[in-house]
Amino acid sequence: MNVMTDPNAARKNWLGLLAKAPASDLAQYLEALDLQAPHQILRAPEIGGVMVRGRAGAIGEAFNLGEMTVTRASVKLDDGTVGHGYVQGRDKAHALQAALIDALMQTDAAERVREGVLTPLNASMSKKKATRAAKAAATKVDFFTMVRGED
Repeated sequence: MNVMTDPNAARKNWLGLLAKAPASDLAQYLEALDLQAPHQILRAPEIGGVMVRGRAGAIGEAFNLGEMTVTRASVKLDDGTVGHGYVQGRDKAHALQAALIDALMQTDAAERVREGVLTPLNASMSKKKATRAAKAAATKVDFFTMVRGED
């Protein structure tokens, strides 16, 4: 399904961002937001595993790459909105925070949460990615063959 025609594309994007974000950054931005969000835990954080699949050359036959540890949690706001959080690793607090932000993003507080949490989180992660790419580019070696004039 095309991203432009997928009605859940925005939610997929913020859930992906929350799943990949460092737990410390997420906690910092959520605390700075100081948003009162009474909620109950529907699914306490659970640690489990998922199979990661890959493709050779991105187009080849799918194969099982290995297992990855994930933690999931679900919360329900007092207004009935349900949020889910799936994060890599074993951080239960991170999964609960992701679930809470997912729920808040489906309410009237969405713009405030986007500006206070998602936007700075995205900027921080983009900066780290650019730094990592620059370090990798600095070690790039270009191989070429010179023509020696011999047959």
